[in-house]
Amino acid sequence: MSNVRFPIIVVNFKTYREATGVKAVALARIAEKVSEETNVCIAVAPQYSDLYRVASEVSIPVFAQHIDPIEPGAYTGHILAESVKEAGAIGSLINHSERRMQLADIDVCVKRCRTLGLISLVCTNTPEVSAAAAALNPDIIAYEPPELIGTGIPVSKAKPEAVTDALKLVEMVNPKVIVLCGAGISRGEDVKVALQLGTKGVLLASGVVKAKDPYSILREMADACL
Repeated sequence: MSNVRFPIIVVNFKTYREATGVKAVALARIAEKVSEETNVCIAVAPQYSDLYRVASEVSIPVFAQHIDPIEPGAYTGHILAESVKEAGAIGSLINHSERRMQLADIDVCVKRCRTLGLISLVCTNTPEVSAAAAALNPDIIAYEPPELIGTGIPVSKAKPEAVTDALKLVEMVNPKVIVLCGAGISRGEDVKVALQLGTKGVLLASGVVKAKDPYSILREMADACL
């Protein structure tokens, strides 16, 4: 999967001011620095408008935050998989809790990614939805209970049994799919627990993007992967 390695830390920039425009590039460079220092894979997911400039400035994996289930054509305002690839993304988040999709559309997006050689990272909100998503054969699933997103309460501690349930169900349906967890991940200890539960990394946002010292937090998280 391109230059992606596991365990992995994926930082979703969302639309936070702290990760917009030149600040997106600056934060991506911090992630790149930590990755180079620790040899831990750190990926970033900037806004569409920042994809090209971020991907042009750093060597770490860059994901799009979303793609639409469309082919090239008359789809004004939609996000085309080909366009994010041309911008330098190596994959895309799909079905984030803030950009929820129908199962049929998730299926189309996963297949579009596979056709174009992009990594599909499907976000799920329950163990059961994780199993359904696994049947679509994505590359990665990130299990995130939406009620914990942005709370600072890590799913790896608040709902460890849900993480293990998701892992078991995905393993039963499609053992090739890699599982991450997210929601509330904000410290190195959160990452360590997530890995101990059996995941291959984490998907997070505000814990790094809105941190007073993103470098220190990311370094702490990367060290927890070693």
